[in-house]
Formats: sequence, structure tokens, C-alpha cells
Amino acid sequence: MIDRRHFIGGGAAALLALPVMAAGRSLDIALVNARVWTGRRERSAITAVGISGDRIAVIGADAVRAATTAATRVIDLDGAFLMPAFIDNHTHFLRGAAMLRQPSLRDAATPTAFAERVGAAARLLKPGQWVEGGYWDEQLWGGELPTRAWIDSVTPDHPVAVSRLDLHMILLNSVALKLAGINRDTVPPAGGVIVRDASGEPTGILKDNAAWLAERAIPKLDDAGIEDVLRGGIAEGLSRGVAQAHSPEIDWSMYEALRRLGAKGRPDMRFYSFVPLADWEKMAAIVAAEGNGDDWIRWGGVKGLMDGSLGSRTALFHAPYTDAPDQRGVRVAPRDEIAKHVAAADAHRLHVTVHAIGDQANDELLDIYAEVARANGRRDRRFRIEHAQHLSQAAIPRFAAQGVIPSVQPYHAIDDGRWAVKRIGAARLRGTYAFKSLLDAGARMTFGSDWPVAPFDPIAGIHAAVTRATIDGANPDGWLPDQKITVEQALTAYTSANAYAGFQEDRLGLIAPGYLADLTVLDVDPRSIAPADIARTKVLRTFVGGQQRFGPQSG
Repeated sequence: MIDRRHFIGGGAAALLALPVMAAGRSLDIALVNARVWTGRRERSAITAVGISGDRIAVIGADAVRAATTAATRVIDLDGAFLMPAFIDNHTHFLRGAAMLRQPSLRDAATPTAFAERVGAAARLLKPGQWVEGGYWDEQLWGGELPTRAWIDSVTPDHPVAVSRLDLHMILLNSVALKLAGINRDTVPPAGGVIVRDASGEPTGILKDNAAWLAERAIPKLDDAGIEDVLRGGIAEGLSRGVAQAHSPEIDWSMYEALRRLGAKGRPDMRFYSFVPLADWEKMAAIVAAEGNGDDWIRWGGVKGLMDGSLGSRTALFHAPYTDAPDQRGVRVAPRDEIAKHVAAADAHRLHVTVHAIGDQANDELLDIYAEVARANGRRDRRFRIEHAQHLSQAAIPRFAAQGVIPSVQPYHAIDDGRWAVKRIGAARLRGTYAFKSLLDAGARMTFGSDWPVAPFDPIAGIHAAVTRATIDGANPDGWLPDQKITVEQALTAYTSANAYAGFQEDRLGLIAPGYLADLTVLDVDPRSIAPADIARTKVLRTFVGGQQRFGPQSG
């Protein structure tokens, strides 16, 4: 377990909060006339919550009324739903925030539309400036991968690097290939693929580790530009009811940006930063010298990669892909290397998470975690697996048995559900996005977005988990409907379970006296409406640390 001396003690804070109220301090904010979900099962309805400073001071109408004075800001929620604020367990925050300003290819449904949108973005830039963004989905036009030939004629003066929506493939035009030094003789790095045409020339598609060949050629924003991008992403998250984002990354850019931002003051949203697993020594030295940060910006986590993605056919499976019998996926790093780094990071009490999507990748990672736990001794370490998408039947009970957290993203199920059967066949779908099976087996499952791969929107994620209705409308009653979960289970996965996944369950994820006042107000109780209507739920207000940071300032 991470050394709790480096964190604010939530239990101690809870004990301190009640004497403050007993000494006569009035509430700063009283939220009244609400339908409150505390995150626990209550014996009777709760309609009010009182905030003092950055903490929840009291709950219940009588207690709130007794502590309210003329100095208290009273907000009548008019029957709205008040809940612990959402936590997103998996974002690529900088990339997602930058995407807010970049061209989106997410709904480009034909090669012509794809090319037109890239060309339009290029025309808005000065010659030589890079066109980025993208998040294209080749399944919208039948599965053919785009090539540089699609966009070269509309981008003769601009390098282009547009990512597939899963971030495991990137398309470059000819200008970008030249700047990146990629040609027919370029050898791809281990764990990467350079797709080539029949004559051996690069098509412009780079998969997994090969994408670094392009990314090293793209000019980086300066510090001021990065800060501006971050603040835009924070505003987006707050508008979605998100008070904290976990950012498991494979570089240090987000960590460095957060440290700079934090030096200027609290950033309105909380963050938990993970850095590359292979760099565990550097992070261990930071923790030894400085601790793990605070409840606004924390670090001490490391993230590795076992494999790629299903859409790119780089997720690692025991059996070949149904639609590509010569492929079983890609190892982004050798198993022994992952095991060595996990063991060392865990021995230094860092919080370890690793990306695994294919069934073989998940089986091997569970084995590694078991081996490391035996070698390093019993401890509350809370290993995580990011995505845990395609599981063997034997893997499902192992999460609970080993105390491993499946850190999953429910929107992927209704996205991949359009075409996953083509990749792996019907039999392997039994362990695909197995949310209910994981919960039934006792796992502590947590939810997030994988933004910008999927929308930075917990409401969309809850709708996906509860309905399993694919985004193409083809499965209105649910894709693999036996894996649907309840609204309350989904809310829990976005709140207290995510607090647990970040070692904050003693101060976040519930509405209780002494807990940090991170709260979200929705226009309706999603538990009380038809599942199909959940997607229309609106966020009215978001509070972080006792301050309203999204929503109307009056009332």
C-alpha cells in the first residue's frame, strides 16, 4: 500500500469535522430540497447536505437547518439528484483536452468525408503546421484502413498525424512520413508495426510502439500552451460532473504539466498521475524525496502495457483473430520485462497498473501479479488492470481472489460491440466486457472513459453499462445483455469504487460528515427513469473541495 503518511488522513479529518460544528461554526453552503444518494443504502430519505470549508459537515434536513445562519449560502436544488462527484479512472487528459481544439474524425463515415475533414483542418493552419486530432474509426466505412494516398492531395504543405479512436494506430501523410524519417527501409521498433503496401512502401499507418517514430517529430507545445489546454480539459470535466481524473500515461508529460499547474495553485479538479512503469526508479526517488503530493495533485502510480487494442488487432490473444488467422496480437513489452518492473515498483510501494486487453495478456498479467505478491509479501497493494476487456473464464474470479482491480471503461462495450464478433468470434465474447460477471465474482470494478478514445462523460458510461445498447442502434435490448448491471452499481463504480482504486476511500466517493465535499447535481435520479433515458440526464452543478466550480452561481 502507498505510505499513508503522504496523504491527508480522511479518518482523522472526519473526527475533526464534527467538533468544528459542535463549537458553533455555521455552514458555508447548505444544499436543500435535494434527493440525496450518499453512496450507501439509507434507511430513510435524505434531502439536505451542509458544507463547511472543503468538507461535508452534516447531512439531513434537521442537522442542516440547525447549522444554517445568515452567512450560509442556501441553494435550493428543487428536487434534483445530489450524489458524490464522479471520478474517472482512466483518461489521457492532455490528449483529450487538446482534442477539444483539433479536428474530429470520429463520425467521418466515408473515405471522402475523412479526406475532406483533414483538408479543411489543414486550410485553417499556416503551411508547415501539423494537423493532429482524428480519432477515426475505419469500421464506419467497412473496415479498410486509411492510407496517406487518401489525404496527400489535400495536405501538400502540412504534415498530418491523426490517430485512430483507440490510440493504437496513427495515420501519417507523405509530408509527415518524411519529417519522421520513415521510409521503406525503416525497421519498426519492438512492439510496433509499420503497415506497408504490396510494393513495400509505408501506407502511413503506424501501430502501437511504431507511433513513437511519428510523435518524436511533432513539435511540442510550450508550457503556457499546455497549461491553457489543461484548463480547457478541466472545464470540460467539471461540466460533466467529474471532480477527479486518473491519468495512466506512458510518458511524463501529464505529470510534468500537473506539477507546473499545481505550483500556481489548486487546479479546480483533482488528478492522480501515473507515469511509465519502466521509469519506476525515477518515480520512487520522487516519492522518497517529496511524498505523493496531496488530494489535488497526486502521484506515485506507474503504468505499463502488455498489448495493444482489439480494433488494431494488436490485443494479445491465445488463439488467432477470427478475421486474421495469421495474427494473435502484439506484445508491447516482453513478459519478463513487465514482471521485473512490476516486482521492483511494488517493492518500492508504488501503485502499479498495467494495460491488458486480450485474454492472453490478462492471463499473463494476473500471473505476474500473483508472482509479485508472493515474492514481495502480503500488503494492501491494489494492483489494477486497465481495460481488462477480453477475459478467459478462468480469469474472472481471479480478480477478486487476488485483490486486483478491473479498471474498465463501459462505453467501449457499446462501441466495440458493433464489430467485435468479427475480430474474435462468438465463443470468445463470453468474457468480453464482463462487468456483471466481475461484480458477481466479488471484484472491485471501477469505471472511466479512456478519454479521448470515448467521451469524457460518466452519464454516457452509465448508460452504456446499464443498457449495453451499441451506438449503431443494432442492439437496443443490449449487446451481451447478460452483462448489464444496475444503475446503482454503475454509480458506485464511478464514485466510491474509484476512490478505493486511488487509495482515497476514507475521504472521497461518499456523502458523509468529514468527507471532502466533492459533489455532483443531476437533473434527475438516474435510478428512477427508464434505462434508455439515462443518456439525456444533465449535470446541473459540480462542487470540488466545497466550492461550486460548474453551474449557476445564483440560487
